[in-house]
Amino acid sequence: MKDKINSILSEAKAKITAAVNENELQNMKSAYIGKQGSLSLLMKELPKLDPEVRPEMGKILNQAKNQVTELIEAKRTELKLKASEVSPDFDCSVPGILPPSGGLHPITQMCYDLNDTFRSMGFEIFQEDDITSELYAFDKLNFPPNHPARESMDTYWLEGHDSGSTNEKLCLRPHLTGGSVRYMQTHKPPYRFVYPGRVYRNETTDAHHERAFFQYEALIVDKDITFTSGKVMIKSILSKVFGTDVPVRMRSGFFPFV
Repeated sequence: MKDKINSILSEAKAKITAAVNENELQNMKSAYIGKQGSLSLLMKELPKLDPEVRPEMGKILNQAKNQVTELIEAKRTELKLKASEVSPDFDCSVPGILPPSGGLHPITQMCYDLNDTFRSMGFEIFQEDDITSELYAFDKLNFPPNHPARESMDTYWLEGHDSGSTNEKLCLRPHLTGGSVRYMQTHKPPYRFVYPGRVYRNETTDAHHERAFFQYEALIVDKDITFTSGKVMIKSILSKVFGTDVPVRMRSGFFPFV
């Protein structure tokens, strides 16, 4: 058995020395010291030996298995060190490969483009919290007390909205228009500002409706602002954002439930 162990050990040393990658080392580990490895199989033959030589053969076999393990680990360390070396043929002056970059969501990009355009025309960008009160969402905008938009089937009310003053009854803002009231209460006229943001409605979600969506509103309060100048301003903004002239049609509209 001793000769057989030495033969297997010599073979293992030669193959481990010649290994060039981690996969080969792993295969050798399985072939020599794995459950079905050649050295492991010899362990099963020890009980068949004479009691006088069994301890010595067991010791030699364990030493051989330890040697193979150490050789594999040493070779693994050597391969890792070589893998971190830079080849002499490597040209450090060659530009690297740029990682792929992400992009903004179309709604976010549109909002940024509109903000930049309005800023260039002297507008201020205004924002408020997503949570507002009945006072600003409805009362200050002259919504009648029995208006359907005040109902929970249209508006997301926060807990406790059924008691207290209208300024204490909180909800997720159903529109942005209430923000104009807050702005005008804290600024002096003339007013020229926009207020983009997300709004919330208790809608049945389908291809045309969503419970959370974005609005973009603008307000001008000043002297000598004509309907025609407003149309020109809108055309200029759209042309700047989309990079081409956009046909504009102005018409009146009435939406009784918003």
